[in-house]
Amino acid sequence: MILREDLMLRHVGDDYIIVEPGQDQIDMSRVYTLNETAAWLWEQLQGKDFNSDDVTALLLERYEVDRQTAAQDADALIALFQSQGLVKK
Repeated sequence: MILREDLMLRHVGDDYIIVEPGQDQIDMSRVYTLNETAAWLWEQLQGKDFNSDDVTALLLERYEVDRQTAAQDADALIALFQSQGLVKK
């Protein structure tokens, strides 16, 4: 899967948000907030075909976490991205 190319990650204050820059007026129901880790992963995955193993590997490289926890977090993040329509298959 790949992240949608039409979405932009923005850092606003302490928040990271994903917006659709083509909107004439911001539809707040279509703005997604990410935590710092999810925003970092978004930046790492932008423009790349990825799967759960790729996300797990990134988490293991950056954070002191065991493989099982990283894999569970990767699956949860991907499920969230899919449910919100943020990825293409």
